[in-house]
Amino acid sequence: METTSRLGEQGVAGTAGASAEDGASAAQGIPADARRRVDGYLMAAFPWYGLDEAFTGRRRLMQVGAAADGTVEHGSTGHGDEPSLRAETEPDQQRFAVVVTVASRPVRDSADGTGVLEATSVSSAAWLAGSGLLSSTWPTRMERALRQDWLDQQTAIAWELADDLDGPGWSQLSLPVDGVPTDFHYRESEYGWVLAGSAREGGHIGAYGRGMSAYGLGFAVIKDITAYE
Repeated sequence: METTSRLGEQGVAGTAGASAEDGASAAQGIPADARRRVDGYLMAAFPWYGLDEAFTGRRRLMQVGAAADGTVEHGSTGHGDEPSLRAETEPDQQRFAVVVTVASRPVRDSADGTGVLEATSVSSAAWLAGSGLLSSTWPTRMERALRQDWLDQQTAIAWELADDLDGPGWSQLSLPVDGVPTDFHYRESEYGWVLAGSAREGGHIGAYGRGMSAYGLGFAVIKDITAYE
């Protein structure tokens, strides 16, 4: 799982510095921060996945992750409510699903030449989805002194589960990907659900959510990523 940990080291969405490009974006009626955010997605050499056309709610860009050399490795697109950790927001009032796309990568040397990165796999997508759910749902009413211990514990569990997709912690769920039934590994917890599988167009798909049943979802290649907010 070394690859997965390194995949999440660098986020490139929304990190570009201000430049003349900001003025050009403004002139076109596109907010500069939104332009920079979508640029990270446009740099990817693989297709992005989101919920299919059956979902009619809000769609938004979230975060892109890149390797040390700037190669885009993975990213997320959000659907429905934006997850919030504010104390006044009750978890059962939030309805969202986040789709994680992970590039298909073979075993390769790290960008700094100091080691070897494992090939990406469905486990990579499962780990990114599981950690994403934790970051969106951990209990804010817990005593501050206990929060980090809880997060460390749950993160370790999510890591172990992602490494054991054939274990008892997962069940099988078939969902359409571009209209074709596709097998996913699926699990539920009190915080929400997580699933992961491979895409027909290459790469791997992970997803997590709460308040929206995973059983009614379908995935599809995003034809125009700029249509996401």
